[in-house]
Amino acid sequence: MKEYKEKIFKSLITIGAILSSILVLLVFFYILKESIPFFREVQIKEYLFGDTWSPLGTEKYSFLPMILATLYVSFLAIFIATPLGVGCALFLSFHVNKKYTKILLSFIDMIAGIPSVIFGFVGLIILVKFLENNLNMATGESVLAGGMLLAVMLFPYIVTGCTETFEKGKMKYYTASLSLGVSKWYTMRKVMLPFAANSIFVNMLLAFSRAMGETMAVMMVTGNSPIFPRLLGRAETIPSLITLEMGTSTYKSIHYSSLYAAGLILIIIILIIQFIAHKINKIGRGDSSGK
Repeated sequence: MKEYKEKIFKSLITIGAILSSILVLLVFFYILKESIPFFREVQIKEYLFGDTWSPLGTEKYSFLPMILATLYVSFLAIFIATPLGVGCALFLSFHVNKKYTKILLSFIDMIAGIPSVIFGFVGLIILVKFLENNLNMATGESVLAGGMLLAVMLFPYIVTGCTETFEKGKMKYYTASLSLGVSKWYTMRKVMLPFAANSIFVNMLLAFSRAMGETMAVMMVTGNSPIFPRLLGRAETIPSLITLEMGTSTYKSIHYSSLYAAGLILIIIILIIQFIAHKINKIGRGDSSGK
């Protein structure tokens, strides 16, 4: 009876995995199908290397400003969130009682569950105004605001991933290192950080791909201007472009198709990042198939 239940359970899991994979593939191929008219009409040098996005009047469809803005905001968010997240994970793993660590981690995880529109609203009311008043900016809506806000949203993911890795390293090396008379600080710096380096980098890549797909919060604080991004200037990311213009585009027009093409490019970039993260993770675990 027990074996029969296990077989049913495994079958249900397998069916669920297959259905999930099919749904993902259907979404991908639908986006690809809707993008084809755009790729037929617009030359690659225009949509990848042009400098103007103008779907009205003289139509020009260059994704380059939005691609650069998406990468810029995401890189900035990772640059801010990673040292803070790793530092917090070290503090929770090595300086806080295990009972309190669980409580603090539960609060940090709650941050990840806050809707992005709430982050966007708080960022618009507080962060944007702060930048306006302290950096003498005409408007605080900028790449900097988007990166700072995204960093707060990515912080829980980095803390959780790094804490799990540090706990594994703690079980393997930490006690042995201390028993040899090595100081806690030296052990953290010379033993635990090198041990966790691969995992930290993988967490960075996964958080980066998460940042690239963020829409609402970033859209509310970056100004949404389809121009080349500057740190203290406005910009528009690919998700923001799709969200703002899909409702105003004419069905089956080149403009409509271009938004699907933008989504396809974003998916491809994220898949490449996910693939790299997967390979690095396998190499870090010593899996010969990943070498």
